[in-house]
Parts: sequence; structure tokens; C-alpha cells
Amino acid sequence: MPAPFDAVLLVSFGGPQGPDDIRPFLANVLRGRRIPPQRIEEVAHHYELFGGVSPITQYTNDQAEGLRQHLAGRGLVLPVYVGMRNWTPLLPDVLAQMAQDGVRRAIGVVAAAHRSYSSCTQYRHNVLQAREAVFAAGRTPVDVTYVGDWHLHEGFLTAVADLVVVARDTLPPGVQGTARLVFTAHSVPTTMAGAEAYRLQLRNSAAEVARRLGINDWDLVFQSRSGRPEDPWLAPDVNDYLRQQHARGGLQAVILSPIGFVCDHIEVLYDLDHEARETCDALGLPMVRASAVNAHPAFVDALADMVVRTWEMYKRGRPLTLVHPDHPDALELPPPVSPTVR
Repeated sequence: MPAPFDAVLLVSFGGPQGPDDIRPFLANVLRGRRIPPQRIEEVAHHYELFGGVSPITQYTNDQAEGLRQHLAGRGLVLPVYVGMRNWTPLLPDVLAQMAQDGVRRAIGVVAAAHRSYSSCTQYRHNVLQAREAVFAAGRTPVDVTYVGDWHLHEGFLTAVADLVVVARDTLPPGVQGTARLVFTAHSVPTTMAGAEAYRLQLRNSAAEVARRLGINDWDLVFQSRSGRPEDPWLAPDVNDYLRQQHARGGLQAVILSPIGFVCDHIEVLYDLDHEARETCDALGLPMVRASAVNAHPAFVDALADMVVRTWEMYKRGRPLTLVHPDHPDALELPPPVSPTVR
């Protein structure tokens, strides 16, 4: 029986790799949106503070290589391609390369643990557009079947918890035991499809991490809000939260854990290490920031587990769908099992 898949496609956000990349990169991120030039320059400055280099590319490549190795360790030898939404290697180029390499069916992994339009569905649309470009160029596009949800996967939760402990241990000994654990995630408009489901998945992940650590004093906040000030977005904002909670008293120290991000990229570095740090310094509030999961072995093994599950689910044949298979929200079902003759 032929193998159900030929490769894995890891889909991520992408980021500039030098000062000259910043504005073209932001043009890709903001395509189709009417953003005032002054706001674009403000965001460009965030990247300039870090030399115009986002670490997301290196971390994503590390995740891909770790995934390839973990799969091989389980006896599943597959190439792992990285395709970025907003910067090189761009999805259209990667899908074209996969087609040229003879890949026909791939397991897709979107680098986001929690579902929303902007964190998952939009990326699937981008893959669909890249497939259409491959077809228009006269090649057979790669079929992509996505792994299921993994926001409660043991490996992901273990990685987040481990990194919280590492961060907590850097606080002054006198406040380590009383520091509040504050999870952060990218805010989205409350009117966005799936916004409440996104919030619920985040809270479920956060609750499980806190439970594993025996922590009762925790909360979930949001960061990286954009858009018009009058539009409602998921709240509270991390900086507003820190000021309000400090004013109420009882907040002796804080551990920020970016559970909604799988890489330490510029939004994490600027919004937490820069802005939230300034807020805490102004309040005299001890603060540490846990690393994102990046290429933590437990997290990479979780990705490998999801890929293996998908392989096993479809190894008897190609997936069936309830809508057109190219639709980004297609509900895939395993192929029917032949009845057992008794």
C-alpha cells in the first residue's frame, strides 16, 4: 500500500532578516488593510530596535529540523518544509518547490496552538492560494491535510510549564513563591469568527499548565492589539492589567508566559521584554518573562506526535471531506474501515 503522505509542511508567520527587509515585510503583513503610514513607521521602529532581525525564522527552522529528527526516531522518515506567510521562504515558493520535488500529499502543521481566523484559518487560505499558483504554473499542486488541535497536548503543556519554572527561578527568592503567573496571547477583534473559542482554548491551556505547577494565582491577558481604538478586542491588555492589579495591591511579582506564541519573535520581544518591562519597572514590580516554547524537546515531540497521528489516521487511504477538499475549513474524515468478517 502506498504511503499516505510524502512530506510535512510547517506553516509560520515569517519575519525580516535585516533592516532592508522590514518595510517590505510589513507591506506583506498589512496587505489589504488601510493602516496609517505613521502607524507602519511605529511598528517598523519595533523591528529596528532588534536590528531588523526577527528570531522567528531561526526558531521555526529549529522546530522543523527537530520535527524531522523526532519523526525519524519514530521510524517515519519525511522531509519537513517550512513555508512562511509574510517573508521568505514564502508559501508560494515552498509549495512550488514541493511540487517540483515530487511531493503530492503533505501533512500540514500551522505554528499556532490555539485556533482563530488570524492564527489558523488565514494561513490555510494562504496555502490554498499558493496551491492555486502552482496549478496556474502548470504543476500538480500538493494536497495538504492538517493535524488536529494540540493546545492540550501533553508535550506542549510540559514545555510551557518547564519554561515557567526556569523563569520563576530567576526572580528574587523572597517573591518566587508569591509571584502571579500571567499568560499572554495575541489579541483579536471580539467580532472575529471564533474569537470566543480562541479565548476558551487559551484558558484551557493556561489552566492545565497552572494545575501541573500547583499554581492557583494565575490569569490570562492579551497583547499586540492593533486596529482602530474604537473597535473592541479581547482584553485586558497586559499593560493595563499590570497597572490595575498593582493599584489594587497584593501583586508582589509577576511571571509573564507567552502561551499564545510558539516562537519568541518581535511581538513577544517588544511587547513583553520592552513595553511590559517598562510598565513593571515604573511600578517597582519584579517581573520575569518565560520563553516561548521555541524548539523545546517536549514541544517538538508533541508536533511529531500529531504528525504520526495524522499519518496513522489516513494510512489506509486518502482523507474524505464533507466540503471541497481545498476549502480551508474542510472537515476531514478518515477513510472507511472495511467491515470485519466474523
